[in-house]
Amino acid sequence: MRLSTKGQYGLRAALDLADRYGQGPVPLKAIAEREEISEHYLEQLIAELRKAGLVISQRGAQGGYILARAPDKITVAEIVEVLEGPIAPVDCLAEDNCKRSPVCAAQAIWKKLAAAMNQVLGSTTLADLIAENKRLKS
Repeated sequence: MRLSTKGQYGLRAALDLADRYGQGPVPLKAIAEREEISEHYLEQLIAELRKAGLVISQRGAQGGYILARAPDKITVAEIVEVLEGPIAPVDCLAEDNCKRSPVCAAQAIWKKLAAAMNQVLGSTTLADLIAENKRLKS
């Protein structure tokens, strides 16, 4: 599985919000500037995260975006699945209707790979990544 810019930038935006969690709404423009992401593109990504219930928008002069849950309660898998779709290395696993499934020897390895990807992404929270960022910067 290769993440598109959609998944990469969406995770970066979520990390920006996680880093400022509890400090009030964060303007989209500020995220775009810090993360070097087009504001227009970021609007689309944030809209998908908001629709999925991972981000909340607040209107007004002091408005912006905040995470819907604490950073330790949002996994990387949730963000990636919203923006990229199912976490699967091949389409036949994501579709659940592969005609070759009963006779496909390769499917066993794809299932193992998918399980490993889901385990890593599903057990890593935004809080974990924020802690790693702090460790790298010190």
